[in-house]
Amino acid sequence: MTSIPRITVSVITKYLEKQSIPNEDRYAFAYHVTIENMSSVSTKLLTRHWIIIDADQEREEIHGNGVIGEQPIISAGVSYEYTSGVILKTAVGTMEGSYQMIDENGLTFDIPIEPFLLSIPNAVH
Repeated sequence: MTSIPRITVSVITKYLEKQSIPNEDRYAFAYHVTIENMSSVSTKLLTRHWIIIDADQEREEIHGNGVIGEQPIISAGVSYEYTSGVILKTAVGTMEGSYQMIDENGLTFDIPIEPFLLSIPNAVH
C-alpha cells in the first residue's frame, strides 16, 4: 500500500501599507508560502483551494490550477516557495485551504493549509 507523502506548508504574512487604501476599505496583504516535501518521492502541485474570510464574515473561495502560474514538481527532501497576495475589505481576516497534489507513483492527495491570520499591525494582540 502506498502512503501519502509527508508535505508541510508554512505561511508568513505581511500587510502591504503602500498598496492599501483603508478609507476605501482596501487592505492589501502578501503571503509567503513554503511547501516542504519531507517524503522519499517527488510530488507535483496540481491545484489550489483557498477560503478567505474577512472580519465581516464575508467568504470568498478560490479554486485554480497550480500557484502563481506554476504547477511545481517538488523533489523529495526539497522545499518550494512562492509569494502571492490578497485584498480584503477589512483590516483583519483569515485564509485557509488545501493543495491537491500527485506523487511520482500517480497517487493524488490533498494537503490541508491551516488557517492563518491576515492583519494590519497592532490590530490583533
